[in-house]
Amino acid sequence: MSGHSVSQSAITNAMTIDVEDYFHVSAFEHRFDRSQWDQQECRLERNMEIILGLLDRYRIKATFFTLGWVAERYPAVIRSLVESGHELACHSYWHKRASNQHRAEFITEIIDTKKLLEDTGGVAVMGYRAPSYSIGSDNLWAHEELMHAGYRYSSSIYPISHDHYGMPSAPRFAYHPIDDSEFLEIPITTSYMFNRRLPAGGGGYFRFFPYIFSRALLRKVNIEEQQPGIFYFHPCEIDPGQPRQQDISLKTRFRHYLNLNHTEKRLNRLFADFRWGRMDQVFLSSAIG
Repeated sequence: MSGHSVSQSAITNAMTIDVEDYFHVSAFEHRFDRSQWDQQECRLERNMEIILGLLDRYRIKATFFTLGWVAERYPAVIRSLVESGHELACHSYWHKRASNQHRAEFITEIIDTKKLLEDTGGVAVMGYRAPSYSIGSDNLWAHEELMHAGYRYSSSIYPISHDHYGMPSAPRFAYHPIDDSEFLEIPITTSYMFNRRLPAGGGGYFRFFPYIFSRALLRKVNIEEQQPGIFYFHPCEIDPGQPRQQDISLKTRFRHYLNLNHTEKRLNRLFADFRWGRMDQVFLSSAIG
């Protein structure tokens, strides 16, 4: 395992993957109707094989927030990640934002998708991540419904300002959003530089900025604040060969396709520079103050 130079005394961070294909992403929700999903070129199986191999190389166990739509059509992918020792978690069925759902619709989806994932993977599903971090100040009731549905944690809030998501007023680290409950909300990691709160948890920011920027922010969280970080990425972010969409805005094209050819190399460095584990093992094994 070349290049693995992590200090054994380092804080263990949580590595997460949102299991969806390129045509599921919110930026393309008006480009690909759900009725067309089955007709698209599937890149997920190939990309997941690469990701599982990369994690195995660095002996990392991760959490895979998985769409029910994916689990239903590619059960072998789900079984493979479970058999490799990774955590299976829920990312909704259709990748529809929680903020765009009525409460009753949300309840039905989180219950049905949890059961589908558990039946497919043969393991308990304890974690949930809303598509596009779509739990915020207007739908905090979602936490109560997740708890009632049997989930033990959510990772659905990004405490930053963004044109599509974000709740800057939320706590930056894991907290209990419901009184007298052990249910956790575990926000995506942010850090500070020049007195400005910045994203430090992956996604498009990881591709946009040089790797040393992401490394510096995460080290700051680990060393100065003594807190574990959360990192996330999508299978399509390691796939520069995916079909390119032409009739999209320049901003969307920039966000989705920037530096896809560099992501896998950067992940190798990230995996080597920090200690990583599953969400449940990092956050559910110890009490949160």
